[in-house]
Amino acid sequence: MQRDAAVVPQPVLLPRMTVGVMGSAGGSISDGIRRVLRDLGRAIAQRGHVLITGACPGLPHEAVAGAKEIGGFVVGISPGHNLEEHVTKYRSPTFGYDTIIYTGSGLMGREIENIRSCDVVVFAGGRSGTLGEFAIAYEEGKVIGVLEGTGGLADSLGTVIEIVKKETKAVVCYESAPYALMDKLEGVYKARVLPHYLSALHGRNPHGELDP
Repeated sequence: MQRDAAVVPQPVLLPRMTVGVMGSAGGSISDGIRRVLRDLGRAIAQRGHVLITGACPGLPHEAVAGAKEIGGFVVGISPGHNLEEHVTKYRSPTFGYDTIIYTGSGLMGREIENIRSCDVVVFAGGRSGTLGEFAIAYEEGKVIGVLEGTGGLADSLGTVIEIVKKETKAVVCYESAPYALMDKLEGVYKARVLPHYLSALHGRNPHGELDP
């Protein structure tokens, strides 16, 4: 699987673009929405991006399953202190993750690590926990994707933004089709985020060489 050279120019030593998928970790999931989330995971993996979730069940884990079907790289940000707490206290999955980072911060506390680890954040469905993640992403000016038609918070985020009446540096893209949404998000990333990253790298030490 090749990375998109248009997203990460070579030979610049820049980490892969990270895409977070946030959404409902509980409740019922229709077969149709399950397919949409798996397509989202595939769309992320096919482009060579890293998928990040809260290492939870539900809609985000459907994206994990889709990404792993085609060999995508997946990172989970766990609320637990360790694997034991992750699977016993939080009853969260381990399948499909290349690595899980244990924050020990609890469900609410790990939201900050979750969002700040992502270049782009996609929201699907969602309840009160997802609302907290959206608030962080919106306040901190993230590139945000909303997967329309997945129910829950995602289908009301436009209204939430209108009610909040606060301008931030966030860019919010709406789409019901996962591949079309990723096209939009990549476009914003390349136009807005990537130039800042490249500027930050200029004259720095990407190889990590020791000072003389």
